[in-house]
This record gives sequence, C-alpha cells and structure tokens, in this order.
Amino acid sequence: MQIKIINKSTHDLPHYETIASAGMDLRANISESRVLKPLERSIVGTGLFIELPIGYEAQVRPRSGLAAKKGLTVLNAPGTIDADYRGEIGVILANLSNEDFIVNNGERIAQLVIAKHERAEWIAVEELSSTERGSGGFGSTGVK
Repeated sequence: MQIKIINKSTHDLPHYETIASAGMDLRANISESRVLKPLERSIVGTGLFIELPIGYEAQVRPRSGLAAKKGLTVLNAPGTIDADYRGEIGVILANLSNEDFIVNNGERIAQLVIAKHERAEWIAVEELSSTERGSGGFGSTGVK
C-alpha cells in the first residue's frame, strides 16, 4: 500500500529493516539531546506527517531492544495515529529504568506498524450468549 508522507526531519524516511519486519523504526528529530530521568516521560517529535487511508491506523510501539536493555518504553503503547490526524507524529517516551537515558537526534526511538481496522456498530441487547468461560477474566483461565 502507498501512504502519503511529509518528512520535515533531517533523516531518511522510515523503512522496513527486513522483508518480514512488521514495523518501521521512528527516529527522534530534535535540535539537541534530551535527558530522560528515571520515571520521566517526554513527547519526542519525529518530523513526520502522514495521510492514512480511512480504515487504517498507524501504531507507535516500543522498540524491544531499548525496552530490554535501557528500560525505555512508549507510554501509551501502542499509540494510535488515526486516519484523520495530520499533525506531527510524536512518541511519548518513558524511562522505566533507574538511570538517566539520553535521547539523541536521529536515534531510533520507537517503531511504527500500519494496521487495518474495522469500525464497530453497537447493537443494544438485554443479554449476551453464554460461553464456557462466562464472565471469568483476569487470570480465571489459569496460569499453566
């Protein structure tokens, strides 16, 4: 699929690193390095603006290496970019580690996944069909 994009960053367009990659890395587009202290969060711009077709969303997700090695995550993961949003893609980074994390210009800070979605239409009813599970949730199916 083709998606219109404006790149106001100083970096190349996001791209898939391998043929089987689901996401494309997003890079920080900042004028100077930014320190994220432990438990601090910050919106980091990417300089990218997109026009998605209706029926699609772009999901902003953490990068697994940064999460595992540095404790850095995307706070509202996955962050949703709707088809009618035309502003800059921003990434809400959160430092969950005990050490400062320095975000540098051009650093790969998150990944972007394009996903198709459906629109739901609610049908108000008085009862739902029964299932074996019923209303059991939050671990009700067991641990093993």
